Amino acid sequence: MISIIQVFKLALEKGASDIHLTANSPPVLRVNGEMIKVNAPPLKPTQVKELCYSLISNEQKAIFENKRCLDFSFFVKGMTRFRGALMFQKASVAGVFRVLSNTIPKLSELGLPEVIHEVINYPFGLVLVTGPTGSGKTTTLASCIDAINEDRRGHILTIEDPIEIMYQHKKSIVNQREVGLDCVSFADGLKNAMRADPDICLVGEIRDRETAEAVLKLAETGHLVFSTLHTNTAAKSIDRILGLFGEGDQGLVRDQLSTILQAIVSQRLAISLKGGRVAMTEIMFANPAIRNLIREGKIYQIYNVIQTNQERGMRTMNHSLAEAVKNGDISLKTAYSIAPERDELYKLLNRKTRSVA
Repeated sequence: MISIIQVFKLALEKGASDIHLTANSPPVLRVNGEMIKVNAPPLKPTQVKELCYSLISNEQKAIFENKRCLDFSFFVKGMTRFRGALMFQKASVAGVFRVLSNTIPKLSELGLPEVIHEVINYPFGLVLVTGPTGSGKTTTLASCIDAINEDRRGHILTIEDPIEIMYQHKKSIVNQREVGLDCVSFADGLKNAMRADPDICLVGEIRDRETAEAVLKLAETGHLVFSTLHTNTAAKSIDRILGLFGEGDQGLVRDQLSTILQAIVSQRLAISLKGGRVAMTEIMFANPAIRNLIREGKIYQIYNVIQTNQERGMRTMNHSLAEAVKNGDISLKTAYSIAPERDELYKLLNRKTRSVA
């Protein structure tokens, strides 16, 4: 049977982002977004369990068998850090492992628009980085936090599930709390956050109403808060937060968001014609027009404001895709597969046909 170390080494050699272990299949690597099977015999259910259990403690095994799922992170000596997600499927164990980098890239190295640097200069408020799983949210947030760490003197507090990127103390001091190890939940960690005297907070994900309430309160009381959502656009991100609250509370939440929200960066990774993957982004800055729309509950009009404020640094995902196609960074087919509004993308590319052949 192939060893877990052999799988991890192969993943690093191939530049994989994720490793999948599941019964009756050989290990599968995700490379540049594509799933590639390792040249090895299919794993039996008992073998998958053995490989996955070799990475966790007895305490973690008990939690996993009780809750039927487990998120954790770990370091493999001589390699790098990984994030693990174990689950049961058809009564057998399966695992997915994300490769984490030992180094934090500079914001300028991510291929994002220069205007992204503005999000690290806010003195307070809420900045959201959104997108589906595997869209590069963690890397973008890590680069933002590290840039602040290098530039400001302060206290950076993170609450993560699990801790993925390890930060060093630079100009700031950095305390990292892991859900399940250092605090019971995101909401629990956030309740005690203000007592820790933070200047900047990173909240791994806004999952529920209690977490959202604590994030809004932190941002409202003069802290700069970064967090994530699994949403594809700025408007959907705002709708998701509002949807965590009952109708009777949404008016108050809209007022809070209209005051504290600073920016939303929504991103996707696209296969590049030059090799690897490149980030495509929608960027929204909360200008007076957008703040008014949030306050009035006219979230559906936010996209129009982003469209008409391109010269001020905002951009829609379609503008990002059209620019990448024109620059030869991605193919037309790739752009169409990602485009949230295909008709708009056709117009931006000055095309009279929808053919991608």
